[in-house]
Amino acid sequence: MKDFKVIIVEDVPLELKGTEGILRSDVPEAEIIGTAATEAEFWRLIKQCRPDLVLLDLGLGGSTTVGVEICRQTKESYPNVKILIFTGEILNEKLWVDALDAGCDGIILKTGELLTRDDVESVMNGRKYVFNQPILEAIIRRFKRSVSGEASRQEALIDYEIDEYDERFLRHLALGYTKEQITTLRGMPFGVKSLEKRQNELVRKLFPSGNGGVGVNATRLVTKAIELHILDIDNLRADAD
Repeated sequence: MKDFKVIIVEDVPLELKGTEGILRSDVPEAEIIGTAATEAEFWRLIKQCRPDLVLLDLGLGGSTTVGVEICRQTKESYPNVKILIFTGEILNEKLWVDALDAGCDGIILKTGELLTRDDVESVMNGRKYVFNQPILEAIIRRFKRSVSGEASRQEALIDYEIDEYDERFLRHLALGYTKEQITTLRGMPFGVKSLEKRQNELVRKLFPSGNGGVGVNATRLVTKAIELHILDIDNLRADAD
């Protein structure tokens, strides 16, 4: 790994000292050209001396959005500067997504193995999505749950003989569309009476033993479709009109 310049953005003195110690002992190629505890300090610093890498904590002054905005604006103004997030926000998954959307090159959580030479070297060699073990474990959990959910959904579509129009009909009912509104969707070649017939057929399919003698309205039908994994409640999207 070639020598490179780094700016550390961290507002907790003890954690800053620890990060500097990691770089000096494990990554001697890193020249720390400055540190910043606030957004204003960072912008003054980066204008004075251009780094190759910004090691960025997301939580500055109690605000996590500041770090994300620093990342986004730095990538827009200095696209060749690498940004490695080094954060104690170990439970805020939405914040990780925001940082990735802002263009960071990787995220290292301040837990477990912490920051390693391999992490830094991977980023400096141009690798995207550099993560340490704790965040990788969280990603794998999400991935497994997503794949299992999609597999269950595909099985349910087959088991209950749900076609494309059934799925679209149920999905839009779940989104609060009336039958009249659903008939206006592009590629939905049905009138209200046809949709009512389709709804009755779906009730028969999803409640093969009846519903305890109680009628099934649209809300109960949609709830059943979610329970059976026919609909993915996390991915309910309306079709283009």
